[in-house]
Amino acid sequence: MADTKQLIQSFYQTAQKREFARDFSFRLLSISSGNASTVTFDETDLVYIKAATLPGRDLTNVKVPYMGLEFNIPGSVKYTGSDNYELKFYCDQNSKLRQKFEQWSRDVFDDATSTGNYFTPRQTAVINMIQLDPQLNAVSQYQLVGVAVNKVGALNYNISEGTGQTVEFTATITYHYWTNKAIA
Repeated sequence: MADTKQLIQSFYQTAQKREFARDFSFRLLSISSGNASTVTFDETDLVYIKAATLPGRDLTNVKVPYMGLEFNIPGSVKYTGSDNYELKFYCDQNSKLRQKFEQWSRDVFDDATSTGNYFTPRQTAVINMIQLDPQLNAVSQYQLVGVAVNKVGALNYNISEGTGQTVEFTATITYHYWTNKAIA
């Protein structure tokens, strides 16, 4: 017999106690552009979120060679994907949600006037989302800090071959870093 406790019964007992995270166990709570503009996203908009990824965080590795051996020393942090964080939404019939992202992008830079608020995104420019348990109770709250809209995805229609499927679009955001607040 194996000299470890990682057996089928151990797996089963642990799985019963801890359960599994499910791919729909998150909610987008709010998006704030942080510049007091007229672009606001509330719960009625964000119910249209289809997909998002909880962000990653990488520590850099610093190699320190000594007598032919390389020591690996932890370095600074990198927020992988912070320059291209994608949110996928169902498009509502009147495109109100997509128009909010369009407005936000024009607030950042308006090509008609060559002006905009292309400042360093404020600490108050945030996206708040939560991870949920099977009873829809919050487990963790994530906050992306220093967000700015980067891309507003196209809407794809097909009059000749369309089957009545819902239309989706993506909004790509940039951010500086994220925090996680565990919820007891």
